[in-house]
Amino acid sequence: MLKNGLVRLFSPSRLSFSYLARLPALELSSLLYPSCSSSHFLGFPSKPTSVFSSSATIRFLRTSPSQSIEDSKHDPFPGEENEEGHIGDGWKEGEITDEWEEEDVTEPKVGDGGDGGGVVLLDVPWGERAFSIALEVLSQFGDDMKLFAFKTTPRGYVYVRLDKLSNQYGCPSMEELEGYSQEYKKRLDEVGESGQIPNDLALEVSSPGAERLLKVPDDLDRFKDMPMQVCYVGEEESNCSEKNGVFLLESLETDACIWKLADVKENRDPLSKGRPLSRKQKDWRLKLPFSVHKKVSLYIEY
Repeated sequence: MLKNGLVRLFSPSRLSFSYLARLPALELSSLLYPSCSSSHFLGFPSKPTSVFSSSATIRFLRTSPSQSIEDSKHDPFPGEENEEGHIGDGWKEGEITDEWEEEDVTEPKVGDGGDGGGVVLLDVPWGERAFSIALEVLSQFGDDMKLFAFKTTPRGYVYVRLDKLSNQYGCPSMEELEGYSQEYKKRLDEVGESGQIPNDLALEVSSPGAERLLKVPDDLDRFKDMPMQVCYVGEEESNCSEKNGVFLLESLETDACIWKLADVKENRDPLSKGRPLSRKQKDWRLKLPFSVHKKVSLYIEY
């Protein structure tokens, strides 16, 4: 049974502090704030540790070892045998642990199973079954909730990012994340008892956050009214160096995007004392083929 959980509450931008606190699982519903877009401070029973992030996250930690589907050769939580013949750095029966396998901090890429979205199973034998269960549970939450990213690891961790289509940043409420987490963990435990998957997987459910990577051109129309940070390859005079800009989407053509300058501080004259863009800047347009876009994400003004 799940005895403890770690809960991290994040706003969709890095402007506000986030808190990490340890809470009994049964107290979650009374303490979670209904919207992950809020920057209000919450009162926790223990002193919080402040960190910055751009997503809302709920974690369910395992409290006992995941069992092999076939035999110990497929143990997703391998340990190293010490001189006394005991297993170290693994999981002991009945042990409650606060350890967590953090996702690798690497430059996000489209389809990486993290901030770039997509499904990554890392050749885990139980990955397909865990993924199918994730979709089954998600079908109970209506058409407004979609799976943004899903990833499993050989050590028995499952990472899920949920996307809410009606939210400006695609961020579900904390109640929605909590509800999905509890239902998905319940189903994982049920299937785990049958031996189809390890019987005590660790689960993290979160929102993509405002800094998710956007697919070109698939995601652009959805966020066309919001400034976007665009990294692209310059083509003029055979200059293939990468360039960056903050743009609004003007339109989509068959194989290209038409961008215009967003009215943000990066595009304003520093001597203009906050005045809006000039007529020349407003009329400026940039046409970029889909293929030269290296990275596109929502722009957050600090």
